[in-house]
Amino acid sequence: MGWFKRLKEGIQTATKHKKEVPDGLWFKCDSCKETSTMKELKENFFICPKCGYHVRIGSHDYFDILFDEGEFVELFITLKSFDFLDFSDLKPYTERLEEAYEKNRVSEAITVAHGKILGKDLVVAAMDFSFIGGSMGSVVGEKIARAIEHSLANRFPLLIISKSGGARMQESAFSLMQLAKTSAMLTKLAKLKIPFFSLMTDPTTGGVTASFSMLGDLNFAEPNALIGFAGPRVIKETIKKDLPEGFQTSEFLLEHGFLDFIISRDQLRNKLSDLMECLQ
Repeated sequence: MGWFKRLKEGIQTATKHKKEVPDGLWFKCDSCKETSTMKELKENFFICPKCGYHVRIGSHDYFDILFDEGEFVELFITLKSFDFLDFSDLKPYTERLEEAYEKNRVSEAITVAHGKILGKDLVVAAMDFSFIGGSMGSVVGEKIARAIEHSLANRFPLLIISKSGGARMQESAFSLMQLAKTSAMLTKLAKLKIPFFSLMTDPTTGGVTASFSMLGDLNFAEPNALIGFAGPRVIKETIKKDLPEGFQTSEFLLEHGFLDFIISRDQLRNKLSDLMECLQ
C-alpha cells in the first residue's frame, strides 16, 4: 500500500482507508456474476478480470493507483461538515455525519491530494461515494475551491474524480451554492491556461454533473459509468417514454458528444501523464 503525508503535521500514515469493495478472499462481480480472488481484483486495478467491469473504489485507492510510489500530500484535512441548519429528516443530520465518520476513514465526500505522476505535479480531488453517497455539501465545494487555489498558486494541473449522488439535501441551499462557487473558481484556471481534467466515474449525477464535472478542458469517464443529472427512472416516469438503450452510460454520452474519451482505469496514469506533457 502507498503512504500519504499529512499537510502541516508531518505525519506519515499507511493508507489503510476503508475500501468500497468487500474484504475477504473472494469477489463476485456485479456485472458478469463471475468470481475471482480479491488479490486478482486488486492487482487488476479493481477491474473485474473476467469482464472488465470497473468496481467502485474510494479516493485513496485512486491516489495509490495514480501517484508515483503511492506517495502524496493530503490537503485541507481539517475541514469537516457540521449541522449549521439543525436539519432533520428521518434522522438528524448530526447523526448521519457521525455514522459516516464511524464507517469511513475519510472525513468528507471528497479528498484532495498533491503528488506526482511520472514526475509531473498534479492536484487530485477525488470523491468518495461511501460518505453519504458522495453528496456535495459546503465542505465539498470549499475543498474544491481550495484545490483550485492550490493549483493556481503553484501552476499545477487539476484532476477532479467525480463519484456522487448529487447535492447534499441536509444543507439545503448551501449545497446548491457550491455549483456556482466551483464553476466560478474554475474560470480562474482557464484564464491562466492551467489544465483541468474531469474524470467521471460511476455514478456521477445531480449537482456535480450540473457544475464542475462537465467543465473540464477534457471531460472523460471510466467505462459504463452512470452519468447524468436525474436518474433514468425519474426521467422515464417524467416523460412517460422508454429511454434509449444504454441511456446515460459513458458510451452513450461519448456517442452524443458529451465526453472526449473513455479511459480504462489501468491506462489512466499514463494517459494523464501524456495529457500534461501536451498541455503544459
